[in-house]
Amino acid sequence: MGKKRIITKTEEELIREGEKVEAQVKKEVKIEAPGKIKEGRIYISSSYNNTIMTLTDPQGNVLRWASAGNIGFKGAKKATPFAASKVAEAISERAKKMGIERVAVFIKGIGSGRESALRSLAAKGLEIISIKDITPIPHNGCRPPKVRRV
Repeated sequence: MGKKRIITKTEEELIREGEKVEAQVKKEVKIEAPGKIKEGRIYISSSYNNTIMTLTDPQGNVLRWASAGNIGFKGAKKATPFAASKVAEAISERAKKMGIERVAVFIKGIGSGRESALRSLAAKGLEIISIKDITPIPHNGCRPPKVRRV
C-alpha cells in the first residue's frame, strides 16, 4: 500500500481557519442577542413516544429546544400529558430569558401531549398570536398491498 502521507498545516493556515470560525460564532451570537427579538414561533411535535418543542425566531432559525427525554423523563412517561406540560414550562422559561413575549404555535402529531403543552404555554404568560395544526394528512394514502394468493 505504501507510506501514508500526513498533511500538516502551517501556522498561517491554522490562524486563518481560527479567524473564520470566530467570525461565524460572532454572527450566531448576534442573532441570539437577548432583548432584540420580541416575537417567535414554537413548534410542538407530539408523537406516541415523546413530545419535542422547538423555539424559533420568525424566520424559522432554531433558538432553543426541549423534549420530555431531555428534561429527564424515561420510557413510557415521556409520552404523558404531564411530561408535555413540563416541556412547555421549560421552553417558555427559555423564551422569557431571551425576551420573547409573543409566539405563534404550530402543533404537529397525534400524541397525548398536544393539549396540555398548549395550555401550559398559555398559563406561563406567553402571548399566543396564532395556533396552527400542521399534522401531515395523506390525501389518498399509500398504495395497498397486492392481493394475497394462496
